[in-house]
Amino acid sequence: MGAMTRTILACLLFSLAACDRSPGAAPRAGEFRPMRIVSLDYCADQYVLHLVEPERILALSRDAEREFSYLHERAAGLPKVRPAAEDVLVLGPDLVIRSYGGGPNASAFYARAGVAVLDIGTADTIEEVMSVMENVAAGLGEPERGRAVIEEMRRRLAALPATTRHFRTLYMTPGGVTAGPGSLVHEMLLAAGLANFQQEPGWRPIPLERLAREQPETIAYASFGAGAEHPDAWSAMRHPLAQAQLAGREVVPLDGAWTACGAWFLLDAVEALARSAAQ
Repeated sequence: MGAMTRTILACLLFSLAACDRSPGAAPRAGEFRPMRIVSLDYCADQYVLHLVEPERILALSRDAEREFSYLHERAAGLPKVRPAAEDVLVLGPDLVIRSYGGGPNASAFYARAGVAVLDIGTADTIEEVMSVMENVAAGLGEPERGRAVIEEMRRRLAALPATTRHFRTLYMTPGGVTAGPGSLVHEMLLAAGLANFQQEPGWRPIPLERLAREQPETIAYASFGAGAEHPDAWSAMRHPLAQAQLAGREVVPLDGAWTACGAWFLLDAVEALARSAAQ
């Protein structure tokens, strides 16, 4: 199907839907069990792959099988779609789920077209991750599965090994960024019994000037795989001070997919860090 044909069909579908529903009249999350689900980005993919049966998945995002997608193996063989309205509407979904896919106006557009939209909220704490899971599971028609995930998260948190060694730990990525208070990474370090070396709030470049004066005791290094490292791009990680941290400190390797989205699988990173601190 050519691009022009897709656009015409999308416009026809939009017009029909607009005649059938008033703007914003798409079904509210939790009032129905969607059977034709389209996910617009890889963060949304994770919830769909974890909570619903494959036969209810109409399409996933084109990043669903990338290394930074936590459940990329489950995505194999399932249809993929661009987050473009003309490509999505011709599929006839009864639910579009998204975190950022489709751009800032996507939710309003699909709602006007009469398609239910489930927006995944953001989370800055582990408790907020659980709240997001509860809301998304309800919107997918799977509240019991969502509650089971939350119960498992609480069990895993309660089972973390205790430590009295609150090592100052610097979270680092190949892109040369770290995170301080107010971020989920900060909460992850605290949950593991560690102290965050980065004390400035939010996401920031690796503090090279500070590293010239003082160093963390451990490094939490999130690697996103060879295909996502962008080795030719400049990054603070190329600086000798940053490289020295990986060579001269205890490094806890983290799968980048564990922290790529603020979701339940963040507990994989928390457990890896807690085990290291307890040794």
